[in-house]
Amino acid sequence: MLLAFDTASPTVTVALHDGTGVVAAATFTEGMRHGEQLAPLIERVLAEAGARPGELTGLAVGVGPGPFTGLRVGLVTARTMAHVLGVPVHGVCSLDALALEAVAEGTVSGDFVVATDARRKEVYRASYDGRGMRLDEAVVDKPDVLATDGPVVGEGARLYPDAFPDARGPQRPSAAWLARGVAEGRVAVLPPEPLYLRRPDAVARAR
Repeated sequence: MLLAFDTASPTVTVALHDGTGVVAAATFTEGMRHGEQLAPLIERVLAEAGARPGELTGLAVGVGPGPFTGLRVGLVTARTMAHVLGVPVHGVCSLDALALEAVAEGTVSGDFVVATDARRKEVYRASYDGRGMRLDEAVVDKPDVLATDGPVVGEGARLYPDAFPDARGPQRPSAAWLARGVAEGRVAVLPPEPLYLRRPDAVARAR
């Protein structure tokens, strides 16, 4: 029983995989309420599947890239639950989960890019092959610097159509695909540490 969740985007997404497939999933799309919504969504997904926390055998969590506050909510929750339950926690690049879904759903074929909203009029970007395997490290920069005429999965293409005219779905990470990726060995597993790519918005002032 693998519980997966991702808080790297404005969406909070949770899913449960029973070893055969995803048996329950829930999503909250109103932005900036990660701290309020993650725990209730976890409870809802477990209840829908008739599962108890003690039955979980692992956790999967999106590590970003994403904003500091949202990532912190998901990763702290994952590490805390893993410690209490005595189960492993698997980190996954949130862009990888988007790429896996795009390939599985057939919205792309051949090489493509995933670009998500990084705020500050920037995007997070990584390149993938036709199997959804990442070809480079994720970066953050202005859309015009990272512009491409090729297929682009993720919200970045919708936000910046001049830089990414060939927009493809999905737009935000799905915990269901994150769970499938880990359970089926289709994504690289990372330590449960945040992938920020830049300094947090709030930093201590130098004295």
